[in-house]
Amino acid sequence: MTVDKGKKHWAQQDERGSFFLMKSVAVLTRVLGRSLMTPVLYGIVLYFFVTGRVARNSIREYQNNLAQWAGRSELQASSVRVFRQFMAFADSLLDKIDVWHGRIGLEHLEVDDPDGVRQLAHQHQGRGQMLVGAHLGNLEVCRALAQIGKKVRMNVLVHTRHAEAFNRLLNESGASHLRLIEVSRLDPVTMLQLSQRLDQGEWLAIAGDRVPLHEGRRSQVNFLGQPAYFPQGPWLLAGILKCPVSLLFCLKQQGRYRISLEPFADSVQWQRKNREQILTETVQRYADRLAVRCLEAPLQWFNFYPFWITDEQSSQ
Repeated sequence: MTVDKGKKHWAQQDERGSFFLMKSVAVLTRVLGRSLMTPVLYGIVLYFFVTGRVARNSIREYQNNLAQWAGRSELQASSVRVFRQFMAFADSLLDKIDVWHGRIGLEHLEVDDPDGVRQLAHQHQGRGQMLVGAHLGNLEVCRALAQIGKKVRMNVLVHTRHAEAFNRLLNESGASHLRLIEVSRLDPVTMLQLSQRLDQGEWLAIAGDRVPLHEGRRSQVNFLGQPAYFPQGPWLLAGILKCPVSLLFCLKQQGRYRISLEPFADSVQWQRKNREQILTETVQRYADRLAVRCLEAPLQWFNFYPFWITDEQSSQ
């Protein structure tokens, strides 16, 4: 999250500030401890709140759409509620550091997995799967899943050139079972590597709620009652890799994280003639599930950029 300088794609904003912010938070937390670091981080986020007009307006739009879609007036946006969402983001940054340092493990979490998705981690001969999450809650807490018997390596697919730098930061913090892989452009070599990781029983995790920078394929669907673009990438990737897909959400409620896992598709398959239809239907199913999860934690959807389709975009 960075200071707004015109309307830029979310990835361009993240490129400038996200790694520096996380590196700073990691170093200062190690030096000061969480109790002393908390007011410092709150001050940083307050600065972003005051100077980030686009970010404020984007969160306000999200809160209003959620309130209208759910028919719950208490969720309507106000300056206080928008600020609280910024503060929730600050808390999530501190929790990321705690996860990396091993201070949040599986024993500190509640796991909602009625269909036994995580039991696949114990199948030594089994192929891995793809977990599709969102910028809702704290996806980094999925590292706890990788700690089950030290049997699963989690590969988080990201749209940032800072992936290798983040990996060094993770290794410095001891998060050896979590690897970030930059996937803004998937070439045959990367696809082969991902397939090999799945064959080795590793898991892939990717967010399904951000359209990539380089004109990636996308579908227009309904999200919280309004038209929005969602990427087709995760579902194209799942189809090409021929792997099962589950949804992963990690929400903080009453000071404790709850990881929710739910099967989504045994496979994503299409033919040339119906590919767009199948992908759009799949994206819509995902958007519907994301909407329900947003209602469970209304202040934890951390997309600080314009998300819904404007009249100008729809005319293009």
